[in-house]
Amino acid sequence: MSNQTSVDVLVIGGGNAALCAALMAKEAGCSVRLLESSPKNWRGGNSMHTRNLRCMHDEPQDVLVESYPEEEFWQDLLKVTGGQTNEEMARIAIRDSSTCRPWMEKHGVRFQPSLSGALHTARTNAFFMGGGKALINAYFRSAQNLGIQVDYNATALDIDVKDGVFKSATVSHLQSDGSKTLETIFAKSCVLACGGFESNIDKLRQAWGQNQWGEWPADNFLIRGSRFNQGTMIDRLKDQGADIIGDPTQAHMVAIDARAPLYDGGICTRIDCVSLGVVVNKFAQRFYDEGEDFWPKRYAIWGRLVALQPGQIAYSITDSKAVGRFMPPVFEGTKANTLEELADLIGLDQSTFMQTMNEYNQACRVGTFNHTVLDDCHTEGLSPVKSHWAIPITQAPFYAYPVKPGITFTYLGLKTDQTAAVYFSNQPSPNLFAAGEIMAGNVLGKGYTAGVGMTIGTAYGRIAGHQAAQFVLNAAPSNTNDSGLESELNMNRSIENTVSEES
Repeated sequence: MSNQTSVDVLVIGGGNAALCAALMAKEAGCSVRLLESSPKNWRGGNSMHTRNLRCMHDEPQDVLVESYPEEEFWQDLLKVTGGQTNEEMARIAIRDSSTCRPWMEKHGVRFQPSLSGALHTARTNAFFMGGGKALINAYFRSAQNLGIQVDYNATALDIDVKDGVFKSATVSHLQSDGSKTLETIFAKSCVLACGGFESNIDKLRQAWGQNQWGEWPADNFLIRGSRFNQGTMIDRLKDQGADIIGDPTQAHMVAIDARAPLYDGGICTRIDCVSLGVVVNKFAQRFYDEGEDFWPKRYAIWGRLVALQPGQIAYSITDSKAVGRFMPPVFEGTKANTLEELADLIGLDQSTFMQTMNEYNQACRVGTFNHTVLDDCHTEGLSPVKSHWAIPITQAPFYAYPVKPGITFTYLGLKTDQTAAVYFSNQPSPNLFAAGEIMAGNVLGKGYTAGVGMTIGTAYGRIAGHQAAQFVLNAAPSNTNDSGLESELNMNRSIENTVSEES
C-alpha cells in the first residue's frame, strides 16, 4: 500500500513551465509540491538546454533593440505553423512575452543581448545570461526560498480524474539504494507540465511507422533534450477521456550533427551553416530551399525534412567562404581540397554529387550577398530553388557536416484553452491545468520559430499556476480575454500583497 499525502497545488514536471506554475501558485498563498522525474543533476527537462525567449515589444527594451510588435510576432508564428494554431491562445502568449521579464527577474533570471551582428535575434529574442541552466537554477532557488517542496526522482505513474475533476496522482519515488516506493498525492488542483513523448523511442517508432524504403525513421532520431519525457501523462489522460490535440509526427525537430549523443545533446549539436551552402541526401541530391528565410525562423523545419530522406541522413556542404559566418559546431566537419574528394570522404556517389554541385553553381545569380537580410542572391532554373544567399561553392577547402533529425519536443498533447484548463469531452476541467510542451500543440500545430517554446511555457505556466491557485482559494477561474494576461496578473498581485501583509 502506498503512502498518502495531500497538498493544495501539485505540479508534475520540473522545467520552465512547471516552475512558473509552482512559483505563481505559491505566491498566491497555496502550499505547492513539485515532482521532477529526473535526478537533481538533470533537473529542468528541455528548458536547461534553451537560450532565449521570443519577446514582443513596441520600443527598445534593456536587451532588445528596435521593436517587435504583436502583429509581426503573430505573422511570424502564422507563417511557420501554416495556420495550424489557435490564434487566441497564441496572442495571449505573445502579449505575455512583453510583460513577463520583470517577474522572471524577480525570481533571479538575468538577461543579456543577442550576439553582435545578429539583428534578427537582437530584435526578437531576449537571451538568458548563463543559458537555460542558469534560468532553471534561478527558479529552483526561488522555489526553495519560498518553501515549495521539490521531489527529485519522482515519476507520476498514474492520475485519478473523475468527471474531469483531478483527485490524485500515483507517484514512484526512486530511492538512493535503487528501490522504489509508491505514494498517492491528493491535491485540490494540479498542473501538468511534464513535456511530450519525445524521449520514448517506441512511441516515436509507432507514430512514424515505416517509410517507402522499408525503414523505421525513428530508429535514426536523436533526442536533443531530456531523456525523461516519456509521455506517460498524455497516455493516462487520454485513457481517462481527455481531449488530445496534435499530430504525433509533428515536433520541434532540428537538423543536428549526426555524431551527437542519443539524449541531451542540446543546442551545441545544431548545425547552423545550412543557409550558407547546400544540403544533399545520401543519393547526393538536394531536396529543399536552403535560403528560404532567416535561420532562426526556419531552422526547425530541417529535422523533419531530413527525417523524410532515405536513411534519415543528409550533408550540409559549404566552402571556405562560409567560415566565420555561422556558429561553429562542436564536431569538426569533413574537409577536402576538391569537391570530388569531399564526395568520396563522406561516401556519396561522386558523379551524382558533382552533377548536383555543378548545376547549383551554374544556377547561382549573385547580387549583393548579405547574410543579415533577405538578399538578392538566388538561383534560376533550378529545382528546388535557393531563394537567398545563393553563391557558388567553389573556394577550397570544402566542408561537409552530417546531419540527422534531432527532436526537441513533440506537439501531440492535451487540448487546453486560454485558462490552461485541460479539456474532457470538449469541457474544461475546473482544477486540472496544463502548461509547456504537453499543451504546446494548441499553439504549434507544426513548425517553429526560435524562442517561442519558452514564450508558450512561460505564459501558460504562469496562467496555469494562477488558475490552480484561484481554484484552491475558492475564486472562479478568470477568463483571459483580448486584453491579455495582464488582468490576471493584476489580480494575482493583489493576492500576493494580501499574503505579504498577513505574513
